[in-house]
Amino acid sequence: MVATDPGHELGRVGVWTFAFDGQPANRVREAAAEIEELGYGALWYGEAFGRDTVGQAWLLLSATRNIAVASGIANIAFRDPIATATAVRTLGEAFPGHYLLGLGGHRVDDTVHLLDGYPVPALGRAVSTMDAYLAAMDAVPAHSPSPRVAVRRVLAALGPKMLSLAAERTWGAHPYFVPVEHTRRAREIMGPQAFLGVEQAAVLDSNVDRAREVATAHVAAYVATASHQTANLRRLGFGDEDILGGPSRRLVDAIVAYGDTQAIRDRVRQHLDAGANHVCLQVLTADPTALPDHQWRELAPALRHA
Repeated sequence: MVATDPGHELGRVGVWTFAFDGQPANRVREAAAEIEELGYGALWYGEAFGRDTVGQAWLLLSATRNIAVASGIANIAFRDPIATATAVRTLGEAFPGHYLLGLGGHRVDDTVHLLDGYPVPALGRAVSTMDAYLAAMDAVPAHSPSPRVAVRRVLAALGPKMLSLAAERTWGAHPYFVPVEHTRRAREIMGPQAFLGVEQAAVLDSNVDRAREVATAHVAAYVATASHQTANLRRLGFGDEDILGGPSRRLVDAIVAYGDTQAIRDRVRQHLDAGANHVCLQVLTADPTALPDHQWRELAPALRHA
Protein backbone atom coordinates (compact mmCIF):
# COMPACT_ATOMS: atom_id res chain seq x y z
CA MET A 1 0.00 0.00 0.00
CA VAL A 2 1.12 3.56 -0.61
CA ALA A 3 1.96 5.80 2.32
CA THR A 4 0.85 8.93 0.50
CA ASP A 5 -1.66 9.66 -2.23
CA PRO A 6 -0.01 11.73 -4.97
CA GLY A 7 -2.80 10.87 -7.39
CA HIS A 8 -5.76 12.18 -5.43
CA GLU A 9 -6.40 14.96 -7.95
CA LEU A 10 -6.99 12.33 -10.66
CA GLY A 11 -9.36 10.27 -8.56
CA ARG A 12 -9.06 6.53 -8.23
CA VAL A 13 -10.44 5.62 -11.67
CA GLY A 14 -10.15 7.18 -15.11
CA VAL A 15 -10.83 6.35 -18.75
CA TRP A 16 -8.14 5.39 -21.28
CA THR A 17 -8.90 5.24 -25.01
CA PHE A 18 -7.50 5.13 -28.54
CA ALA A 19 -11.00 5.45 -30.01
CA PHE A 20 -11.01 9.26 -30.30
CA ASP A 21 -8.81 9.03 -33.39
CA GLY A 22 -11.66 7.47 -35.37
CA GLN A 23 -14.19 10.13 -34.44
CA PRO A 24 -14.85 13.67 -35.75
CA ALA A 25 -13.79 16.52 -33.50
CA ASN A 26 -17.32 17.41 -32.38
CA ARG A 27 -17.98 13.82 -31.33
CA VAL A 28 -14.73 13.78 -29.36
CA ARG A 29 -15.75 16.95 -27.50
CA GLU A 30 -19.16 15.50 -26.65
CA ALA A 31 -17.67 12.25 -25.39
CA ALA A 32 -15.08 14.04 -23.26
CA ALA A 33 -17.73 16.20 -21.62
CA GLU A 34 -19.85 13.14 -20.84
CA ILE A 35 -16.90 11.25 -19.36
CA GLU A 36 -16.36 14.15 -17.00
CA GLU A 37 -20.07 14.25 -16.09
CA LEU A 38 -19.98 10.53 -15.33
CA GLY A 39 -17.51 11.21 -12.55
CA TYR A 40 -14.30 9.70 -13.90
CA GLY A 41 -11.23 11.41 -12.48
CA ALA A 42 -9.03 11.49 -15.58
CA LEU A 43 -9.20 11.08 -19.33
CA TRP A 44 -6.19 9.37 -20.90
CA TYR A 45 -5.68 9.10 -24.64
CA GLY A 46 -3.09 7.34 -26.77
CA GLU A 47 -1.05 8.56 -29.71
CA ALA A 48 -0.47 6.40 -32.77
CA PHE A 49 -1.33 7.50 -36.31
CA GLY A 50 -4.42 9.62 -35.79
CA ARG A 51 -4.36 13.07 -34.23
CA ASP A 52 -1.10 14.21 -32.73
CA THR A 53 -1.00 14.35 -28.95
CA VAL A 54 -1.02 18.16 -28.73
CA GLY A 55 -4.02 18.61 -31.04
CA GLN A 56 -5.93 15.90 -29.21
CA ALA A 57 -5.16 17.56 -25.89
CA TRP A 58 -6.58 20.87 -27.10
CA LEU A 59 -9.81 19.15 -28.18
CA LEU A 60 -10.25 17.43 -24.83
CA LEU A 61 -9.16 20.30 -22.61
CA SER A 62 -11.41 22.78 -24.38
CA ALA A 63 -14.42 20.46 -23.97
CA THR A 64 -14.01 19.80 -20.23
CA ARG A 65 -13.79 21.83 -17.03
CA ASN A 66 -11.99 20.01 -14.24
CA ILE A 67 -11.20 16.45 -15.27
CA ALA A 68 -7.50 15.73 -15.74
CA VAL A 69 -6.58 15.22 -19.39
CA ALA A 70 -3.52 13.01 -19.75
CA SER A 71 -1.47 11.87 -22.73
CA GLY A 72 -0.94 8.16 -22.42
CA ILE A 73 1.51 8.57 -24.02
CA ALA A 74 3.05 11.33 -26.11
CA ASN A 75 5.57 9.45 -28.23
CA ILE A 76 9.07 10.94 -27.97
CA ALA A 77 9.93 9.46 -31.37
CA PHE A 78 7.38 11.75 -33.02
CA ARG A 79 8.81 15.13 -31.96
CA ASP A 80 11.97 16.63 -30.59
CA PRO A 81 12.01 17.79 -26.96
CA ILE A 82 12.00 21.47 -27.90
CA ALA A 83 8.65 21.05 -29.67
CA THR A 84 7.30 19.02 -26.78
CA ALA A 85 8.47 21.47 -24.12
CA THR A 86 7.01 24.53 -25.83
CA ALA A 87 3.69 22.84 -26.66
CA VAL A 88 3.29 21.51 -23.12
CA ARG A 89 4.17 24.90 -21.69
CA THR A 90 1.34 26.43 -23.72
CA LEU A 91 -1.15 23.77 -22.61
CA GLY A 92 -0.16 24.30 -19.00
CA GLU A 93 -0.61 28.05 -19.27
CA ALA A 94 -3.97 27.81 -21.03
CA PHE A 95 -5.36 25.04 -18.79
CA PRO A 96 -3.51 25.29 -15.45
CA GLY A 97 -3.66 22.14 -13.37
CA HIS A 98 -5.77 20.42 -16.02
CA TYR A 99 -3.18 18.64 -18.20
CA LEU A 100 -0.81 15.77 -17.44
CA LEU A 101 2.00 14.83 -19.83
CA GLY A 102 2.73 11.14 -20.20
CA LEU A 103 5.91 10.43 -22.18
CA GLY A 104 7.02 7.19 -23.78
CA GLY A 105 8.07 5.57 -27.02
CA HIS A 106 11.38 4.41 -28.34
CA ARG A 107 14.31 5.93 -30.19
CA VAL A 108 17.32 4.20 -31.75
CA ASP A 109 20.55 6.01 -30.75
CA ASP A 110 21.43 7.51 -27.38
CA THR A 111 23.76 10.26 -28.62
CA VAL A 112 22.89 13.92 -28.14
CA HIS A 113 23.23 16.63 -30.78
CA LEU A 114 22.43 20.32 -30.83
CA LEU A 115 19.45 21.95 -32.50
CA ASP A 116 19.67 25.74 -32.53
CA GLY A 117 22.09 25.45 -29.64
CA TYR A 118 19.88 23.23 -27.48
CA PRO A 119 20.66 19.59 -26.66
CA VAL A 120 18.43 17.06 -28.43
CA PRO A 121 18.76 13.31 -27.81
CA ALA A 122 18.89 11.21 -30.94
CA LEU A 123 17.20 7.85 -31.13
CA GLY A 124 18.57 5.25 -28.68
CA ARG A 125 18.46 3.09 -25.56
CA ALA A 126 15.20 3.53 -23.73
CA VAL A 127 16.30 4.70 -20.28
CA SER A 128 19.30 6.85 -21.25
CA THR A 129 17.38 8.39 -24.12
CA MET A 130 14.38 9.25 -21.96
CA ASP A 131 16.68 10.76 -19.34
CA ALA A 132 18.32 12.90 -22.04
CA TYR A 133 14.93 13.83 -23.49
CA LEU A 134 13.74 15.10 -20.09
CA ALA A 135 16.96 17.06 -19.63
CA ALA A 136 16.57 18.60 -23.08
CA MET A 137 13.00 19.64 -22.30
CA ASP A 138 14.14 21.24 -19.06
CA ALA A 139 16.86 23.17 -20.89
CA VAL A 140 14.45 25.01 -23.21
CA PRO A 141 14.20 28.62 -21.95
CA ALA A 142 10.86 30.31 -21.44
CA HIS A 143 10.23 33.66 -23.16
CA SER A 144 6.52 34.03 -22.38
CA PRO A 145 5.57 37.13 -20.36
CA SER A 146 3.02 35.03 -18.46
CA PRO A 147 4.10 33.05 -15.39
CA ARG A 148 5.35 29.61 -16.28
CA VAL A 149 2.88 26.91 -15.21
CA ALA A 150 4.51 23.58 -14.47
CA VAL A 151 2.90 20.53 -16.05
CA ARG A 152 3.34 17.23 -14.26
CA ARG A 153 5.05 14.47 -16.21
CA VAL A 154 4.87 10.69 -15.99
CA LEU A 155 6.70 8.00 -17.92
CA ALA A 156 5.40 4.90 -19.67
CA ALA A 157 7.60 2.72 -17.48
CA LEU A 158 7.70 -1.08 -17.46
CA GLY A 159 11.16 -2.30 -16.46
CA PRO A 160 12.93 -1.58 -13.16
CA LYS A 161 15.31 1.01 -14.59
CA MET A 162 12.58 3.05 -16.28
CA LEU A 163 10.40 2.81 -13.18
CA SER A 164 13.30 4.15 -11.11
CA LEU A 165 13.83 6.98 -13.59
CA ALA A 166 10.13 7.83 -13.43
CA ALA A 167 10.28 8.07 -9.65
CA GLU A 168 13.47 10.13 -9.68
CA ARG A 169 12.84 12.52 -12.57
CA THR A 170 9.06 12.85 -12.91
CA TRP A 171 5.82 12.68 -10.95
CA GLY A 172 5.65 8.93 -11.51
CA ALA A 173 4.79 6.14 -13.93
CA HIS A 174 2.02 5.12 -16.30
CA PRO A 175 2.44 1.39 -17.01
CA TYR A 176 0.42 -0.01 -19.91
CA PHE A 177 -0.56 -3.64 -20.66
CA VAL A 178 0.38 -4.97 -17.24
CA PRO A 179 -1.06 -7.46 -14.72
CA VAL A 180 -1.58 -6.74 -11.04
CA GLU A 181 1.76 -8.34 -10.19
CA HIS A 182 3.54 -5.62 -12.17
CA THR A 183 1.75 -2.97 -10.10
CA ARG A 184 2.97 -4.62 -6.92
CA ARG A 185 6.57 -4.73 -8.18
CA ALA A 186 6.41 -1.18 -9.52
CA ARG A 187 5.35 0.17 -6.15
CA GLU A 188 8.24 -1.63 -4.45
CA ILE A 189 10.72 -0.16 -6.95
CA MET A 190 9.34 3.38 -6.96
CA GLY A 191 8.71 3.77 -3.24
CA PRO A 192 5.66 5.27 -1.55
CA GLN A 193 5.87 8.86 -2.83
CA ALA A 194 5.71 8.44 -6.61
CA PHE A 195 2.47 8.47 -8.58
CA LEU A 196 1.48 5.15 -10.16
CA GLY A 197 -1.33 5.32 -12.72
CA VAL A 198 -1.98 1.93 -14.30
CA GLU A 199 -3.82 1.21 -17.55
CA GLN A 200 -6.22 -1.74 -17.32
CA ALA A 201 -7.91 -3.23 -20.38
CA ALA A 202 -11.48 -4.40 -19.80
CA VAL A 203 -14.35 -5.99 -21.71
CA LEU A 204 -17.81 -5.42 -20.23
CA ASP A 205 -19.98 -8.28 -21.48
CA SER A 206 -22.01 -10.78 -19.46
CA ASN A 207 -21.35 -13.34 -22.21
CA VAL A 208 -17.96 -14.45 -20.90
CA ASP A 209 -16.99 -16.48 -23.98
CA ARG A 210 -17.67 -13.52 -26.25
CA ALA A 211 -15.83 -11.19 -23.89
CA ARG A 212 -12.84 -13.52 -23.83
CA GLU A 213 -12.65 -13.44 -27.63
CA VAL A 214 -12.33 -9.65 -27.61
CA ALA A 215 -9.78 -9.83 -24.80
CA THR A 216 -7.73 -12.47 -26.61
CA ALA A 217 -7.60 -10.42 -29.82
CA HIS A 218 -6.33 -7.43 -27.86
CA VAL A 219 -3.55 -9.37 -26.16
CA ALA A 220 -2.61 -11.21 -29.35
CA ALA A 221 -2.04 -7.94 -31.20
CA TYR A 222 0.50 -6.77 -28.62
CA VAL A 223 2.43 -10.00 -28.15
CA ALA A 224 2.77 -10.25 -31.94
CA THR A 225 4.13 -6.74 -32.50
CA ALA A 226 5.40 -5.14 -29.26
CA SER A 227 8.74 -6.64 -28.22
CA HIS A 228 9.06 -4.37 -25.18
CA GLN A 229 5.73 -5.68 -23.92
CA THR A 230 6.70 -9.32 -24.36
CA ALA A 231 10.02 -8.64 -22.61
CA ASN A 232 8.11 -7.24 -19.67
CA LEU A 233 5.78 -10.25 -19.61
CA ARG A 234 8.78 -12.58 -19.46
CA ARG A 235 10.17 -10.63 -16.50
CA LEU A 236 6.85 -11.33 -14.79
CA GLY A 237 7.10 -15.09 -15.33
CA PHE A 238 5.22 -15.64 -18.59
CA GLY A 239 6.98 -18.02 -20.97
CA ASP A 240 6.89 -19.29 -24.52
CA GLU A 241 3.77 -21.32 -23.73
CA ASP A 242 1.97 -18.08 -22.90
CA ILE A 243 3.30 -15.88 -25.70
CA LEU A 244 4.21 -17.87 -28.82
CA GLY A 245 1.50 -19.04 -31.17
CA GLY A 246 -1.15 -16.79 -29.63
CA PRO A 247 -1.66 -15.78 -26.00
CA SER A 248 -2.52 -18.38 -23.39
CA ARG A 249 -5.67 -18.18 -21.32
CA ARG A 250 -3.49 -17.41 -18.28
CA LEU A 251 -1.95 -14.40 -20.01
CA VAL A 252 -5.26 -13.08 -21.33
CA ASP A 253 -6.83 -13.34 -17.89
CA ALA A 254 -3.89 -11.48 -16.33
CA ILE A 255 -3.94 -8.59 -18.80
CA VAL A 256 -7.66 -8.06 -19.44
CA ALA A 257 -10.52 -7.91 -16.95
CA TYR A 258 -13.67 -9.23 -18.61
CA GLY A 259 -17.21 -10.09 -17.67
CA ASP A 260 -19.70 -8.06 -15.64
CA THR A 261 -19.18 -4.80 -13.74
CA GLN A 262 -18.20 -6.67 -10.59
CA ALA A 263 -15.36 -8.49 -12.36
CA ILE A 264 -13.96 -5.22 -13.66
CA ARG A 265 -14.44 -3.46 -10.35
CA ASP A 266 -12.59 -6.29 -8.60
CA ARG A 267 -9.60 -5.91 -10.92
CA VAL A 268 -9.46 -2.17 -10.29
CA ARG A 269 -9.52 -2.86 -6.57
CA GLN A 270 -6.68 -5.35 -6.94
CA HIS A 271 -4.46 -2.75 -8.61
CA LEU A 272 -5.28 -0.20 -5.93
CA ASP A 273 -4.54 -2.71 -3.18
CA ALA A 274 -1.25 -3.56 -4.91
CA GLY A 275 -0.11 0.07 -4.75
CA ALA A 276 -1.64 1.97 -7.66
CA ASN A 277 -2.86 5.50 -6.98
CA HIS A 278 -5.05 5.51 -10.07
CA VAL A 279 -6.38 2.97 -12.58
CA CYS A 280 -7.48 4.05 -16.05
CA LEU A 281 -9.75 1.63 -17.88
CA GLN A 282 -9.35 0.96 -21.57
CA VAL A 283 -12.76 -0.48 -22.43
CA LEU A 284 -12.47 -2.87 -25.37
CA THR A 285 -15.21 -3.83 -27.81
CA ALA A 286 -15.41 -5.88 -30.99
CA ASP A 287 -15.09 -2.61 -32.94
CA PRO A 288 -11.96 -0.76 -31.74
CA THR A 289 -12.90 2.36 -33.71
CA ALA A 290 -16.22 2.85 -31.88
CA LEU A 291 -16.55 4.83 -28.68
CA PRO A 292 -17.68 2.53 -25.83
CA ASP A 293 -20.19 5.07 -24.53
CA HIS A 294 -22.61 2.52 -23.15
CA GLN A 295 -19.87 0.70 -21.24
CA TRP A 296 -18.47 3.93 -19.78
CA ARG A 297 -21.95 4.81 -18.52
CA GLU A 298 -22.62 1.36 -17.07
CA LEU A 299 -19.27 1.13 -15.29
CA ALA A 300 -19.21 4.64 -13.82
CA PRO A 301 -21.49 4.10 -10.78
CA ALA A 302 -19.69 0.94 -9.66
CA LEU A 303 -16.19 2.35 -10.19
CA ARG A 304 -16.85 5.53 -8.24
CA HIS A 305 -16.78 3.30 -5.15
CA ALA A 306 -13.88 1.09 -6.21
